[in-house]
Amino acid sequence: MTQDARFEDASDAPVALRALEAADVPVISALVQDAIFPAAEMRWEKSRRRFALLINRFRWEQQGGTPERVQAVLAVEDVLKVSSQGIDRADPDLVFSVLALNWTPSEDGMGRLELTLAGDGAIALEVEALEITLKDVTRPYGAVSGKAPTHPE
Repeated sequence: MTQDARFEDASDAPVALRALEAADVPVISALVQDAIFPAAEMRWEKSRRRFALLINRFRWEQQGGTPERVQAVLAVEDVLKVSSQGIDRADPDLVFSVLALNWTPSEDGMGRLELTLAGDGAIALEVEALEITLKDVTRPYGAVSGKAPTHPE
């Protein structure tokens, strides 16, 4: 008998996940919800076809204790085109908050990954094939606010 993974079963080990199928995207999306990053930590390496963000991820998988964040790299491979709306690239200190990742497939394995940001911002990535990695790169630290993010209902 197999069971789905549960947050309660998580350890304090760093997250290192790869999404290669549409069903994997909601898992990555849940883990990066409420991640924050400054505009300066957004990179598109056109020649390598790679888009990456260095994010401060809220550790939703942590149960109890002091709310924590961890720096993580969110990388998308095989990126053919990047577009955005509601993002002022002139201000490198502007901080964004991730609300969700959404995958829309098209023909032959290609598709569009959209990063929905708070404040009506969005980043759309046209990709040749779905490949997203999320990897924690620092030790967790106490969330500055001392609280978990909340959303109005």
